[in-house]
Amino acid sequence: MDDLLRDFLTESGENLGKLDNDIVELERNPGDVARLNSVFRTIHTIKGTCGFLGLARLEGVAHAAENVLDSLRAGRLQVQADLIGDILAAIDTIKFVLLRLEQTETEPEGDDAPLIARLETWLALDGRSAPAPDAAPFAAMPNLPVLPNIPTQVASGIPLAAAASVAPVLVPSTSARADALAAPEASAFVAHDGAEHRDNRRDGLDRRGQADLVSDGRPGLSESTLRVGVDVLDKLMNLVGELALGRNQLLQLTTSQEESPFAKPVQQLDRVTTDLLEAVMKTRMQPIGNAWTKLPRLVRDLSQSSGKQIVLSMHGAETDLDRQILQAIQDPLTHMVRNSADHGIETAVARRAAGKPEQGTIRLSAHHEGGHVVIEIADDGAGINASRVRRKAIERGLVKADVAEAMPDAQILRYIFEPGFSTAEQVTNVSGRGVGMDVVRSNIDAIGGTVELSSQHGRGTTVRIKIPLTLAIISALLVGTAGESFAVPQIGIVELVGVTEEQRGLVEHVHGAQFYRLRDTLLPLVHLRTLLRLEPCDVQVSYNIVVCQVGEARFGLVVEHVFDTQEIVVKPVGRLIKHLQAYAGCTITGDGRVIMILDTGGIATLANVASNETRDEVERAAHQAAQARAAAQADAKESVLLFDAGYPALQAVPLSLVARLEEFALSSLEEADGRFLVQYRGALMPVVAANPDMDLRAMDPRPVIVFSDRNRTLGVAVNEIRDIVEDSLHLQRRAARPGVLGIAVIAGRATEVIDTDHFLRQANGELPGHAAANISDDPGRHPAASLAPVAAA
Repeated sequence: MDDLLRDFLTESGENLGKLDNDIVELERNPGDVARLNSVFRTIHTIKGTCGFLGLARLEGVAHAAENVLDSLRAGRLQVQADLIGDILAAIDTIKFVLLRLEQTETEPEGDDAPLIARLETWLALDGRSAPAPDAAPFAAMPNLPVLPNIPTQVASGIPLAAAASVAPVLVPSTSARADALAAPEASAFVAHDGAEHRDNRRDGLDRRGQADLVSDGRPGLSESTLRVGVDVLDKLMNLVGELALGRNQLLQLTTSQEESPFAKPVQQLDRVTTDLLEAVMKTRMQPIGNAWTKLPRLVRDLSQSSGKQIVLSMHGAETDLDRQILQAIQDPLTHMVRNSADHGIETAVARRAAGKPEQGTIRLSAHHEGGHVVIEIADDGAGINASRVRRKAIERGLVKADVAEAMPDAQILRYIFEPGFSTAEQVTNVSGRGVGMDVVRSNIDAIGGTVELSSQHGRGTTVRIKIPLTLAIISALLVGTAGESFAVPQIGIVELVGVTEEQRGLVEHVHGAQFYRLRDTLLPLVHLRTLLRLEPCDVQVSYNIVVCQVGEARFGLVVEHVFDTQEIVVKPVGRLIKHLQAYAGCTITGDGRVIMILDTGGIATLANVASNETRDEVERAAHQAAQARAAAQADAKESVLLFDAGYPALQAVPLSLVARLEEFALSSLEEADGRFLVQYRGALMPVVAANPDMDLRAMDPRPVIVFSDRNRTLGVAVNEIRDIVEDSLHLQRRAARPGVLGIAVIAGRATEVIDTDHFLRQANGELPGHAAANISDDPGRHPAASLAPVAAA
């Protein structure tokens, strides 16, 4: 392809990318003269270069559109919907011709006469006829304002003798010529084809010859920017990725040696590599607004065809995103905006009847949140009728009727993302076939993102998309099972849970599948060893659960070992294993090993833990189990020790957790290392106050409740032991104060049930309140569980 043609296609593509948005905004705000001049200059530049390159079809369409725009600038025509529609049609034709030029390097054949005739009809309305091909080559021009000039200097290649005879020449600057073209007085330049064609050639020669001119020393835009091919950036990204892998290997080598002479140089290399990595990542970043350029035109066309009044509001268009992800979200954004316009926004009559403004609004926003970009598409339309979604889900057999009726509205809305699901009463040429939202979820899941939907019937709908900034270099958790190591992208990890032998009772079986009860929620378990068909092992005494989230579904990935986190370079998998859903790629660790990167979405699909049916079964089983457990706790009675700790309410603890009740004389209380101790049965036992405001030395003797948990023994000092009663310990309210599990009704009085594990941790120098925060998440939890080991998170 000729270099001049390639530059023309590149520049025109960039200019046309924002032209749709400019024209739509111009329709909303006809008085925006600066925007109108910008549109005119873009079309004028395309037309002028077409004449220089001999692109007759493209020049004819652009020239007709330019004439209409010139009449708009001069005030002879007024902005109206049909006129804007014809200009947009001309731009569509220009885009089509440019696309075929890029593909074939020749103009495609086509008849643009009807379009040009429509554009010339608008010219006839302002008293002007369409320009004739045989018009006079030159037309009289009115006096033009004096233009800023650039004094030229004699090029070094001209002999001095000849230079002395050269008259001084003043060449208008590029900006001055653009301003002149934008001025209404310059309309004479576009009066006749013959003069314009020659001016276009001269402009083209001027552009090519400007390199011979000597600038005034100030850097121009072309000197501060540089167009680089995408393949160059991709290669640069691959090279810096390899550098990062080498950095990781060197770091591992130096950290394994206590006094390595390479420690400082490697640290410096680490810092430089990190800075270089961030700089290269920025070269791949593009504003998310680049993916929004087609949306204003889309909304405008839908508004015209449906007869609705819709305005698109965009915020955060400057938010940066990796180019690869930017391309992946264009289709989902188009589907969602189209759905909002077609199904969400009501007609003006319906909105007026509902007490809303006749004009509906679709709000598109983006912002950074941690290592992610959050995109929200919100409309103030009719919202989603959850009852209709529930009925459709039952009709299609996606869920049983009794299960659907028990589901909350927020949960039933998940079925909108099922393939082929639609609540539209009729199918239009825009939407209603039930394929849009399925494409949205599939495309977002493929790049490791999540989609959340919320809606209020009659108020509107909001779709929230959360996607990673980049996919080239990611942070991953290294895990191991069956002697093999794997990388799990941290973007999909919620938390880590350690399961010891004592906690294996928290693993339950529902319909033949394993679930872990995590804070009263049943978490489906997927054993990585079993899924990948690795070597079987003996019964595991303890293991780790990596809690992963795919969309709205969560599951636990069971592994034997959890190592550390690393920034890894994602490498594509080979074609022989590309079909395996469990793998997203591979990488090289710091010690030079090649390990596989797990695809949590693919694992969820293989294990069937992300389907709506599976989640509904799990949630129903969890709900039934919670109800049964709460009923059993409410009916069961046990011995409860009541005591006074100086609070307004009495304190309580299950008697089964109490080892002994003691009284210690003040003289037996010793203080060491900032803690109170007492010699008890041949060992030092820490003593803590049940109330932080309590003075342990203010009472002699002091009542003490002794607790024991394996190798830990503790005395909790109280003011008075009140009673031992038989009652149920069902916590009805959570407690905000550390050391208290919750509030229960015992012996007819509101009583605070203490968290014994909190005091055990406090006595052993651990952070007070940590265990209580974990335990008190469930107000119905039995206090006896407070001495069970807490899952490591």
